[in-house]
Amino acid sequence: MISDRLKQIILRQLKLDDFPLTDTTAAPQVPGWDSLSHVGILAAIEKEFGIRFRTLEVIKFKNVGDLQAAVDKKTKS
Repeated sequence: MISDRLKQIILRQLKLDDFPLTDTTAAPQVPGWDSLSHVGILAAIEKEFGIRFRTLEVIKFKNVGDLQAAVDKKTKS
């Protein structure tokens, strides 16, 4: 399940008021989520949660659920 905190970061970076993000939502399904905005989203998540993503982790993200799982793993360790 996508946390409200993560959802708000993504929507804020994409300048969207609302969008139904789910575990299976992929970047191409979200208006404005392109490669450049992806970098901004990841940077904002890293700053907000005090974590760092490795390149190999980022490459493996297929959807928002994968991103949430990575955040959960890093914030619990």
